[in-house]
Amino acid sequence: MIPTRQEALSLLMRYNTSQSLIKHAFSVEAVMRRFASLNGEDVEKWGIIGLIHDLDYEQYPEQHCTMTRKILEEEQWPEDYVRAVVSHGWGICSDTEPKHFMEKVLFAIDELTGLVTASVLIRPSKSIFELEVKSVKKKWAMKNFAAGANREVIEKGAIMMGKDLDYIIGETITGMKTVAAAIGLAGE
Repeated sequence: MIPTRQEALSLLMRYNTSQSLIKHAFSVEAVMRRFASLNGEDVEKWGIIGLIHDLDYEQYPEQHCTMTRKILEEEQWPEDYVRAVVSHGWGICSDTEPKHFMEKVLFAIDELTGLVTASVLIRPSKSIFELEVKSVKKKWAMKNFAAGANREVIEKGAIMMGKDLDYIIGETITGMKTVAAAIGLAGE
C-alpha cells in the first residue's frame, strides 16, 4: 500500500491534537517537498514522510519513533517509508541511521524548522517572508534561543547531506514559505 497524503494526514490527526505539533508536521512536510523537488525526487513520498515523522510524539514521547514504527507497520505502510521516518530520531531515540538522501534531509531539517519558526516568531512582523538566512545564523549562535532545536543534529545532518548549512537554512525557509498561513508564519 502506498499511502496518500490524505491517509497520512488522517493518521496524523488520529494521534495528535497539539496545534504546535501539527504545524511542525506541516513545516517539515513542506521542506521535504522542497528538497525532493530540488533533487528530482518523489515530492509526494517525501512530503508524506515529513508530514508523518512525529506521529507518535504527542501520545508516546518516551517511545518516540518506536511507536511510530509499530503504528505504521500495523497500517501496512511500506518499509522504506517506515525506515525513513524512524531514521530521523537516529542517535536520540532510534538506532536506524539515515542512509538514503531523503532520510538525511529529514534528519537535518526536522530540528531546523523549529529554529526557523522561533526566528520568525520573535520578529515584529511574525512573517517568514521577511526572514533571511543571516537572521537565523545570528540566532544560531545564541544557545539559549530555541534551545530545543539541537544544532548538533542539524550540523550532523548537513554534513551527511554534503550541503552547506547556509544553503540548507535558505531552502528550509523557502519550503516553509509555501505553507506560511497554515503554520502561522504569514505575518500579522
